[in-house]
Amino acid sequence: MQAFLTALRAVAEPTRLRLLALSAEGDLTVSEMVQILGQSQPRVSRHLKLLTDAGLLERCREGNWVFHRLARDGDGAEVAAQVLAMAPDGDDVLVRDRDRLAQVKAERARAAADYFRRNAAHWDRLRSLHVDEREVERVLDRLLPETGIRDLLDIGTGTGRLLELFSPRIGHGQGVDLSPDMLAVARANLERAGVANCDVRQSDMYRLPFADASFDAVTIHQVLHFVDHPGPVIAEAARVLRPGGCLLVVDFAPHDLENLRTDHAHRRLGFADREVAKWFAAVRLDSRDVVHLPGDPLTVAVWLALRQEQPTTGRDKRPGDGAAAHDLS
Repeated sequence: MQAFLTALRAVAEPTRLRLLALSAEGDLTVSEMVQILGQSQPRVSRHLKLLTDAGLLERCREGNWVFHRLARDGDGAEVAAQVLAMAPDGDDVLVRDRDRLAQVKAERARAAADYFRRNAAHWDRLRSLHVDEREVERVLDRLLPETGIRDLLDIGTGTGRLLELFSPRIGHGQGVDLSPDMLAVARANLERAGVANCDVRQSDMYRLPFADASFDAVTIHQVLHFVDHPGPVIAEAARVLRPGGCLLVVDFAPHDLENLRTDHAHRRLGFADREVAKWFAAVRLDSRDVVHLPGDPLTVAVWLALRQEQPTTGRDKRPGDGAAAHDLS
């Protein structure tokens, strides 16, 4: 009862209700919330602390940045869900906050698009500064099934390298990317390599233009650290996977290189195995393998998950069960 009352008292204030509604739209930093609300940083931080202490929000530090998001578990999470369900969608203040949030997200997207535009022709070279891509490709080649892949989807295809790599062993490859410059590079690379069974198109990874269960394999290669919401991207990948299909995700393990945010538009400083396993479990993907490729200074991780053949019966597995993590030096 006490926890319930504490949560109710925490949300019963206009600014804190606005912060709760904004947090429902995704992870946000204090500075972004200050920009949206038009209030001072100390005031916003104080309200965020009250919401966090009451269990309504979670506070997640990544390097010098701190993100706030809706709590996923506990009494506070239940109160937050109920309060947000009752919040008036047409309220002028909340509508204005959402408009400002859209501007913040648009600015993020512009910054990332500018980076891709500046670096599209040199994307593969920039990747090689972090880890030797040949090592990553050898792991992907081993984890991807040798046969049975009629259709493969590469989300955030970039230069189209994975399509080129896997084209000999698949029926058809489809690459999607939001950047026209990257798509132009991918098309040129595929044409130069004589790859006729793959093509690329512009698409939003949060809203893939494909029907459910359209692909036997999906790859997401060095993409998630650029996006605001990795979980929904994983969910979209799971949606388009056929039963028994596989998902391969490549990204950085957790690190503290802040300059990757300022110089290379990285949104996230890597991902822990358990965090990725939770995203998989949330959409009924079975974690099967984790490979770590140590680099200097970054470590690249490769996560493999399979789409369940049919709905799980009985008690669901805990996130991370069944996945074996190992390092390759």
